Amino acid sequence: MADTTHSHSASQGFRRRWNPGAWGAIAIILALVALLAPETFGETLSFTARAILHTAPFIGFAVLAVAYLKASGAETLLARAFEGNPARMVLMAALLGGLSPFCSCEVIPFIAALLAVGAPLGAVMAFWLASPLMDPAMFAITSGTLGWDFALAKTLAAVGLGLFGGFGVMLFARSPLFADPLRERPALGGCCGVKKPFSGRPVWQFWQEQPRRAVFADTARENALFLLKWLTLAYLIEALMLRYLPAEWVAQVLGGEGATPILLGALVGAPAYLNGYAAVPLVDALLAQGMTQGAAMSFVIAGGVSCIPAAIAVWALVKPRVFAAYLGFALVGAVIAGFAWQALA
Repeated sequence: MADTTHSHSASQGFRRRWNPGAWGAIAIILALVALLAPETFGETLSFTARAILHTAPFIGFAVLAVAYLKASGAETLLARAFEGNPARMVLMAALLGGLSPFCSCEVIPFIAALLAVGAPLGAVMAFWLASPLMDPAMFAITSGTLGWDFALAKTLAAVGLGLFGGFGVMLFARSPLFADPLRERPALGGCCGVKKPFSGRPVWQFWQEQPRRAVFADTARENALFLLKWLTLAYLIEALMLRYLPAEWVAQVLGGEGATPILLGALVGAPAYLNGYAAVPLVDALLAQGMTQGAAMSFVIAGGVSCIPAAIAVWALVKPRVFAAYLGFALVGAVIAGFAWQALA
C-alpha cells in the first residue's frame, strides 16, 4: 500500500487537500525555464501535457478504484491480516500491505492498539514494509509509465519484502533488538485522528448511503488533485532531466553491470525519495539516460519504504532500534529485488 493520496484525511476539507507545495514548485520551475531558457518553454510544456494525457486513463482508474474502496469501507478487511497463527499473520499482512490502498497514518492507531495488546511484531513489520510500495493506484501509474512487467515485479517485490522482514522478525523475536518494541507513549495523532479504526463490515453497494457517497466524492476529488499535482511536477522535472542531465553521467554512475549500480540505487533512493508517484516519471527518465533495470528497482523499493510518510508512521510507534531494523530490512530487500529484476529483465 503506497502512501498516495491519503496524506490528508477527506474530512479535513478542501483547504488541506490543496497543498501549495507542489503547485508552488511547478510555478517556480516554469518561471525559471521561461526566464533562463525561453526557447525551450513551449517544448517543456508540451512534453508535460503529453505525458499527463498519456497517463490520464491510469489516473482515472486509480482515482475511482481508491474512492470505491474507501467509500465501501474495504479497509475493515485489513484487520483479518492479524488473526490466526503468527506465520499466517505475516503472510496475510504482507499481501494486504502490498495490495491495499490505505495510508500509513490511517493504520497508526490500529497498529498501536495491536502492538499494545501483544500482536506479533513480525506481522506488523511485514505490513509496514509492504504497504508504502504498492496499491491499485500505484500499479496503474507504474504500469502506464514503466510497463506491466516492472509494475508486476514491484508488486511481487513489495510482498516479498514484507515476508522477508516479517519472518526475519519472527526468527529473532526473542532477541533484545525486538524486545519491548513499542514506545511508552506512541504518537497516535496525525491526519487521520485517533478514532477506532477498521470497525464494521464493508458495504460494497455504498451508493445506497448518502454519507458513503460523500466519502466517494471527497476521496475521488482529493486523489485526483493529489495525483495531478505530483505527476505534473514529476513530468516537468522529467522533461528537464532528459534535456539537461548528461546521459553519460547517469550511465557511468547507475549503468553498467555488476553490483555497484544496484547498491547505489538503493542508497540514493532511500534519502532522495519523497513521493511514490512522482518517482515513476523520474525513474523513467533515468532509465532513458542509462540507469540499469536493477538499479531502478532497488531505487523504488528502498525509497518507497523510507519515504517521509511511511517512515514517520513507523517512527511514531516503535523504539529507534526497531525503526533501524525497519530501514535495514528495506535496504537489504531493495538490493535483493534489484538483483532479481536485473537477472530477469
